Amino acid sequence: MNLKETAARAALRYVRDGMTLGLGTGSTAGYAVIGIGELVRQGYHLQAVATSEATAAQARALDIPLLEIDEAAHVDLDIDGVDEIDPQFNAIKGGGGALFREKVIAGMAAEVIWIMDDSKPVRQLGAFPLAVEIVPYGSVQLLAKMKSLGWQPELRMRNGERFVTDSGNLIADLHLGRGFPVAETAGQLDAMTGVLEHGLFPGICRRIIVGTPEGARIIENPSCNADEPA
Repeated sequence: MNLKETAARAALRYVRDGMTLGLGTGSTAGYAVIGIGELVRQGYHLQAVATSEATAAQARALDIPLLEIDEAAHVDLDIDGVDEIDPQFNAIKGGGGALFREKVIAGMAAEVIWIMDDSKPVRQLGAFPLAVEIVPYGSVQLLAKMKSLGWQPELRMRNGERFVTDSGNLIADLHLGRGFPVAETAGQLDAMTGVLEHGLFPGICRRIIVGTPEGARIIENPSCNADEPA
């Protein structure tokens, strides 16, 4: 079992019969989706909302009952991966290009768990690019503004074409470097016309689960009232 799968399997202990789940996007979250499919086959009554079309397709193949986002009155538990996370539980997400939908579902969830291998916890955020979802209209001007702030934006490409998110937008990857001011940067991005959402997820998870060679390491966020499952 690889380290990503180790973390994902450990997260399944927090899944309860009858829950509505948020299904994350990416290779680590994909292992959690596989495990949730196994729980459904075992008789768990679960339903889920997916953070991307790719995850939705995986869930359908595993017979996990899916809700559209507007059909979900609540989300009990959101399980997703991260690209980086610091000791204050601030995370960078968006390497898979699903950060807007990931943030919508995380914001709905009563509980959020980030799962990862042991390369993701870092002392300072910034080695991994910060994904920003931007609207196509005015994107050239917006990228120029980001460049003027020293953020080194790079429009994400795929197969020689501009990468387009499931919501029809573009991704600007900002190369900020380790130790950038997280709160200040988030505030600047929040105020920018043309920015739909950014990949800074500040301290919203209840716990993280890190896959290590010795097994899964569970780290509780002290700012949340994190209870162990029975």
